[in-house]
Amino acid sequence: MKAKTTSEVIEQFNRAFEQHDASLLTDLVGEECVMESVEPAPDGTRYVGRDVNLTFWQNLANNKDGAFAAEEILTSGDRATVRWRFRFGPGPAQSVRGVTLMRVRDGKIVEALGYSKSGDTPVANAVRSAGSPDELQANR
Repeated sequence: MKAKTTSEVIEQFNRAFEQHDASLLTDLVGEECVMESVEPAPDGTRYVGRDVNLTFWQNLANNKDGAFAAEEILTSGDRATVRWRFRFGPGPAQSVRGVTLMRVRDGKIVEALGYSKSGDTPVANAVRSAGSPDELQANR
C-alpha cells in the first residue's frame, strides 16, 4: 500500500480538529514523532513518541470548548506549514492565531512544532488540559 502524501496527511490531520473527530488521527502519527506544543512560553512542552502525541492530539481534537480552523496550508516535499486560528468565542478578540511546522515521513507525522501569537489563552488552557507528557504516558 502506498503511503499517503504530505498533503493528504496534513489535510486529514486538520480535518480531525475542525470536525472534532479524533479517530482521524489514529494512522497519522509516526513511532518517533516529536511535537513541541505552544505552551508554556517561551519553548512549549516537548512530547516524544507515537503514543504520547496521539493521546495529546486526540484529547485536543475531542475538546469541543473551541474550534481550530486552518487559514493556510503549504506543503513542499516532506514539510508542511499550517497557519491556524483557534476560536474560543464568537468575535475575533476571542481567538488566537498560530502556526505549526510539520514534517511527514512515509505517510506519518514525525515532527510538529507549534507557535502561537499570544501567551495565556483558551488554546493554552486546552493544550494544558490535554496533559503533560508524563500524565499522558501514565494514562496509556
